[in-house]
This record gives sequence, structure tokens and C-alpha cells, in this order.
Amino acid sequence: MNAPNSFFALALSLTFFVLISSCSTEEVITDADPNNEMSDTTDDDNEDPDNPENPEEPEAPSSLILEDGFTIDEEHQFTHLVISDSEYNKFLTDEGDMRMVSNKVYEHFNDDFDFIIILNVEDTQPSGLYYGLSTPAQSDIEGLGRNIWDNTASFGSGGKLKTVIHMPRVEYIRNGPFLHEIQHYWTNHGIIPTAAGGHWGYSNVGGQLGGFEEIEDLGNGTYRGSVGGQVGFGVVANGGNSVPYANLELYSMGLISAAELESVIVAENPGATGEFGVFSADALTTYTAEDIIAEHGNRVPSHENAQTQFEALVVVISTGTVPQEKWDTLNSNLENFAKPGAPDNTWNGLFNFYTATQGKATFSFEIANGNLK
Repeated sequence: MNAPNSFFALALSLTFFVLISSCSTEEVITDADPNNEMSDTTDDDNEDPDNPENPEEPEAPSSLILEDGFTIDEEHQFTHLVISDSEYNKFLTDEGDMRMVSNKVYEHFNDDFDFIIILNVEDTQPSGLYYGLSTPAQSDIEGLGRNIWDNTASFGSGGKLKTVIHMPRVEYIRNGPFLHEIQHYWTNHGIIPTAAGGHWGYSNVGGQLGGFEEIEDLGNGTYRGSVGGQVGFGVVANGGNSVPYANLELYSMGLISAAELESVIVAENPGATGEFGVFSADALTTYTAEDIIAEHGNRVPSHENAQTQFEALVVVISTGTVPQEKWDTLNSNLENFAKPGAPDNTWNGLFNFYTATQGKATFSFEIANGNLK
């Protein structure tokens, strides 16, 4: 441990006291609009020496400096990395260097995180860019239709990191496709056939990665799909954080058992029509839980041993200062997303990780002193 990092770890510890506190390069892109489908601190004596009976209010903690241009926010929920204009703009044209960011993270942090979340600070969606990109670092679960491999070293991780997620706006923590991009670590990598690569397509999974829930046979090889009782569905997404994880998604995450896995209907040779929610197909094929397990094997680890608590490090990238209002909004949304219960009314009924998993799993952004090298 070098001396500067030791100092900052101590500072962070004191601050917390004051608060009382693919192949291996595979990338999965969400192109659909999620809204349409989809200065260190120490514990100084706070007593006023001139008026001991009326101590001063303690000062709010300031951000912690890891190095010039790389800081931990005062709320200890995210980091801020200042990069050059050229590097920043690459993230707006699908050329961002995810590994540059992740390797920078591991210069200062221990290998404690399941996910690294990279966020630009754009006010509007960049033209022609995905809404979310999931870049996996490894595949370590059997039974999901995917080979086992480990590319974590290229990201700077020693084996803990699952995925690096990039979204161009900090607001997408709330609006989506955040739940969607997290789910890409587990699916859809071939667990069921699909006409929409990496997603549920024309199937009745009806979850974060698309698909309908209910299907109506209109005759002559045409069908109408609906989600949440409303006609229409997305083949790659279903409205950002407005829908919870579906049955097959929960199974893939290891949050329900094989006995709870439901059959899945998949449309053969599907095609869109001019009518909203209506599609054509040669036939509908049903894959039972037994069919899925027979083809891919049991999920290993099983749901009895599956991970249910997930840690993430958020890295906000910019070319300089960011308005405080944006930091405040981000902190509020991170707190709501990680809340072990329903988010507050500013989310207008949207799902956070806890509610999307039916209370079966939790997600944390907290940066603890133990995370620092």
C-alpha cells in the first residue's frame, strides 16, 4: 500500500465516522429508447472554543481525492473521473474505452465490485448511440446457454468483475435501461432461441429484455402480444425500469428454483406487421422448464447457492466540472435504486433492483473505506 492511498483510506474511514456511519469480448447493446419501450475530511473537534455550550454544526463532508481528476463524491455513492475531450467524445460515438476506465478504478480500489457503471453527463441522448451497453468481463454460470470463460484480467480485475455497463446519461439510473443492462450479464445468450440477438424477441418471457406476456391468436398466422395488460411489446426492451424481471430472468439470476421456472412460448420465423403489437409467425413452439434444463443442464450454482447481494462502483466521466444539480439527482436516484424496498414517489412507480427482483436480491453503490487500496 502506498502512502497517499493509505492517507485517503484513513480520511475516508474518518469521514464515515463523522457520518456514523465476447466470446470474451462480447458486447450487448440496447438500441431501443427505454422511455418508449424503454479534500479530505477529518473528525475535528466541532466545539466552538469561544462558546462551549453551543457547538458549531459539523461541516458537510467533501469529496475525497484519489488523484488529480479522480474523486469520490461526498455521499460515497459514486466516483468522478475527468478525462480529455477526445476520450470523452469516444463514449458518445460507440468507441469508448471501457478498459481504460476499469483499469483506472483498480489502481485505487480493491477487486470488490460485481459491476462497474460508467456514466456520461449528457443532457440529451446522443444521436445514433445506444441507450445502454453491457460489456461482460466473464461468464461463470453453467446452464444458461453460454460457455464458461474469464476475461477479467483485461479489465484490471482479479476475477470478481462481472460486467462493465455504459450509459450516456446519469438519468438512466432511474429511467432505464439500467435494470436491462444488469440483466444482460445472465441473459439472453442462447437459453432460448430468439430472432432479436441477445434479447427475448418474439417470446412470452415479457421482461427487461423484451417479449410479450400474453398472446392472442388472430388467425392466419398472425398474433397480438401484450405486456402488463396493455397491447404492444418490445422485442428488445419493455419500457426502461417500468417492468420487473420476468420469470426466466429471475431463474437465470439464480433467484428462483428450477421448480418455479415456467414454460416459454417462442414464435417461429416471426415478422412485424403494420399493426401495433401484431406480428406474424409460422408457428408457436413451447419450451418447458424440463426442455430448457435438458438442453443446457442445471444452473450451477443453483438458486440455493446463488449470489443475492451485488456491489457496483459508479464512475461518472466528464471533461470538467458538473452542475451540482446533476450530482444531487444522481445521488437521489442511486439511493432509490439500491433501496431495500420501493423507491420514493419521485420514481412514479418505476422499479428499482429490489422490487424488480421481488425482494430476492439487493444492489449497493456504497463506497466503504475497505474498498480502497
